[in-house]
Amino acid sequence: MKKARIIYNPTSGRELAKRNIAYILDRLEDAGYEASAYATKSKGDATKGARKAVRRKFDLVVAAGGDGTINEVINGLAEKEFRPKLGVLPLGTTNDFARAVNIPRDIVKACDVLCDGYDMPIDIGKANDHYFINIAGAGKLTELTYDVPSKLKTMLGQMAYFIKGIEMLPSLRPTNVTIHYDDRTFSGDIMLFLVSNTNSVGGFEKLAPDAKLNDGLFDLVILKATNLADFIRLASLAARGEHMKDPKVIYAQASRIRIDANEKMQLNIDGEYGGNLPGEIVNLYQHLHLMVPKKTADAQHARLEIEEQPTE
Repeated sequence: MKKARIIYNPTSGRELAKRNIAYILDRLEDAGYEASAYATKSKGDATKGARKAVRRKFDLVVAAGGDGTINEVINGLAEKEFRPKLGVLPLGTTNDFARAVNIPRDIVKACDVLCDGYDMPIDIGKANDHYFINIAGAGKLTELTYDVPSKLKTMLGQMAYFIKGIEMLPSLRPTNVTIHYDDRTFSGDIMLFLVSNTNSVGGFEKLAPDAKLNDGLFDLVILKATNLADFIRLASLAARGEHMKDPKVIYAQASRIRIDANEKMQLNIDGEYGGNLPGEIVNLYQHLHLMVPKKTADAQHARLEIEEQPTE
């Protein structure tokens, strides 16, 4: 019999996982899994739980919580010789990654995704010794991720980041960096850079509109030094996915990115602290298999068929 391990944050999303754990276990059992659960108690526990599931050769590991829980789980699965399939129950505040792959927030429908049995390969990123599934970035404006209160994010979504950015920008200084991305280089003052694996970042669903989850490439967005008026204009453009051609923005796709800075920069991965720069970010091509809705799997198969057609 197949084995599934749920790794859940009991405090995430108004204790949704904790209150529904019996239901989740029953759904997996009905789908043919021998199911068990592991509740996290402190930071890093989800990574430990995932490593334990790897050692015990679980077929499926389900991250039940927010983006931070998912990040910890993939840090327990990445680059292991045996890697279980990954399932996600989006029970956090923003759920950027789940939104990008169309996993519903409704717990019944999210369990349907786990039980229906559709999966697809996905890339993940490695930033120095840390792994991420959605986003890595640095620069003064990435402090928004830490400073926006959870309650405000829940109420306002992407507008919360916009409001905080306006509040902070007058006191922020740009950082001088050199960024090597594949065979290209940028040197100059920036407010932030983002290395995205999906199109959903910080509540913005069009920040990297061309991002694909399993093409071996990251979408790199660099915001040059800017003033308050430019920031407001660019935030409005980013909400519509129209910021890519602005002269203040550099956009490119790359599989390997190296960042050097003239001062201390903290790397933010999936909304969590990921160490200090300098560093290198590498794409691990189709490294994990993710349980997804049928429509997402079908869209992936259709895209691959189109890409594999011979060109005349």
